[in-house]
Amino acid sequence: MIAANCDGRSPIVVDSGNGLDVEFQSVAVRPIALGLHVSPTRQTRSLLVASDTRTSTGKVSNRGTAQAPENPHELRGSRFAAFVGTSGWAYSTWKPGFYPQATPQKKFLEYYATQLNSVEVNYTFRQLPTANLLASWLAASDDNFRFSFKAPQRLTHVLRLKDCSTTIAALAHALAPMMSAGRVGVVLFQLPPNFKADVPRLKTFLADASGSGIRMAFEFRHSTWFYDQVYDALRQYGATLCVAESDELETPDVVTADFNCYRFRKSRYSAAQLDGIELTLRKRSANGEVFAYFKHEEQPTGAIRAVDMLRRLQHGRQP
Repeated sequence: MIAANCDGRSPIVVDSGNGLDVEFQSVAVRPIALGLHVSPTRQTRSLLVASDTRTSTGKVSNRGTAQAPENPHELRGSRFAAFVGTSGWAYSTWKPGFYPQATPQKKFLEYYATQLNSVEVNYTFRQLPTANLLASWLAASDDNFRFSFKAPQRLTHVLRLKDCSTTIAALAHALAPMMSAGRVGVVLFQLPPNFKADVPRLKTFLADASGSGIRMAFEFRHSTWFYDQVYDALRQYGATLCVAESDELETPDVVTADFNCYRFRKSRYSAAQLDGIELTLRKRSANGEVFAYFKHEEQPTGAIRAVDMLRRLQHGRQP
């Protein structure tokens, strides 16, 4: 896949047999808009580019020969239920592989939202956002864009799901502007790796949080959580099991709610593995909203993978 940049080079994700690597090749245009193309000489999915124009307001306007929709939320057929992104967006090292070189950091989210339709916000793990900050994020993205939030560490790592009513209420209050706008994906409760299964505590927490209006996803990072009583507790309160995979641990793909959450954190993915991810997301999104996030890294590899996956889901596999 070729991702847009502005210095005359474009990174290509290629299958080396052991995973996907990023190479660079020269292009003759100044890229901004992303489109789909498959070279007849190699089995890579290329994101072609078009000319860079800007409106009087300074926003990027994608015009030219790009084949992909100008809006990543454009879809074919019925309502689109797959939301794909990365964990965060404020990475200057993603220039020029993902962000055009001239893009200022204050415009990163605005550009990101032209390429992907969701993001996982890690900011909320350490502090709650202000209403003004949320308003700025809403203004930088359109109505079809979804923000997922990592739950505060006070809930997951300090209190460890015990006596959390006050903190849950504070979180719900802080996210109220996003929730009122219908722009929240999920709130991810990522438990620490040393937190072993405790079903009574989980049930008490779920009961306390169920009235908050928060759509909850749980990422368990200790294998003792992966059994039926845990899944039943999640189902009882309409919370989803976050299917997270990394080089160390993989979560069983068990459905516990009418929405799903996936976190793809492996350091490398082969072409066959990405094909499998696509099939899974298609299947799940046929029955409800699905939120999928690729790992953020110093290099824009995760963002490039996310763009490619979203285009696949929107338009189907290219021949």
